[in-house]
Amino acid sequence: QVQLVESGGGLVQAGGSLRLSCAASGRALSYYAMGWFRQAPGKEREFVAAISGSGGHTVYADSVKGRFTIDRAYAKNTVFLQMNSPKPEDTAVYYCATGTSVAYSSDAYDYWGQGTQVTVSS
Repeated sequence: QVQLVESGGGLVQAGGSLRLSCAASGRALSYYAMGWFRQAPGKEREFVAAISGSGGHTVYADSVKGRFTIDRAYAKNTVFLQMNSPKPEDTAVYYCATGTSVAYSSDAYDYWGQGTQVTVSS
């Protein structure tokens, strides 16, 4: 059974930095794409970033491009989301997900973590 566990969320000041982690078990991430999504209160879940199994292909939402970086540690079967210069509008529950290919749509991902709360104060 595939399990994804996010960690690293919390309270951060605008302009600071935060690094989210997503540890996987039951699936070797080197063969699968990984994505980060987020959902703010009262809003729909939205795409943040994704990375291919090889790590050679990454995509980002326009709202986070240049500020967030997705990468992975194969030895630890873990994917990260480095959040630099976060803004109050980045406040949301952040979810990691795994699927067969890099995609912007949540429908392309078949396993999801429970989420980790990120709150950015102004």
